[in-house]
Amino acid sequence: MPTPIVDNTDTNTLITRMTTYMTQCMRNHDPSHNPRHVHRVVHLAHTLLASERARQPQSSSTTTYEDTVITLAALLHDIGDRKYLPTSTPTPISSADSAINTTVYGALLSNGADPSLAARVQKIVSHVSFSTEMKDPDVIRRLIFEEGYPELAIVQDADRLDALGAVGIARCFTYLGAKGQGKGSWELEEAIEHFGEKLERLEGMMKTESGREMARVRTERLREFRKWWVEENETGEGGEREV
Repeated sequence: MPTPIVDNTDTNTLITRMTTYMTQCMRNHDPSHNPRHVHRVVHLAHTLLASERARQPQSSSTTTYEDTVITLAALLHDIGDRKYLPTSTPTPISSADSAINTTVYGALLSNGADPSLAARVQKIVSHVSFSTEMKDPDVIRRLIFEEGYPELAIVQDADRLDALGAVGIARCFTYLGAKGQGKGSWELEEAIEHFGEKLERLEGMMKTESGREMARVRTERLREFRKWWVEENETGEGGEREV
């Protein structure tokens, strides 16, 4: 097992190792959830972190963020995503969830991370997703605002920003093409319906002020695109479904 991480130089080594690990895990995913998506989320997380720090007055009440935790959680946030798990061997949901909730922790330990750092990153990664928040929004808010995981707000907002705007539109259609067969009519309208079902709701679920501002701009781009879609399909063959 690699030597435990003890200083900034070793932290950079850990991040490099985990970048390699992430790439190996996700290199065969379709472009909606591939390593380039992850690198965008990491960049957005760093942007949000800098913006949130700039907004805060220098006082004892200032939220303290751990940079390394944010970088690693953003880098590993899609590891174990159920949408991309092999389906050839059915696994009970409880067993699958248990495995997913320890995958990142184990990978970090095997690459030299301190157990406390690994546990913190795993906790954040396990609570980033939209579906997890929809099951119990109060759990997410408690983690961020009461239980000492403010980094979750940054990583969650960064991931959701990549689902909005022009990039979000491209990812939505890409995912439909890659995974949509057998899950509905497999028509382009399925992606447009997803705008209203999920994507246009994300702005109201942002946890940081910087995230809300960026989401507002990107969500408007979604709405504008949806207007164009309806306009161009008004006389399309078979008619246009309500979206």
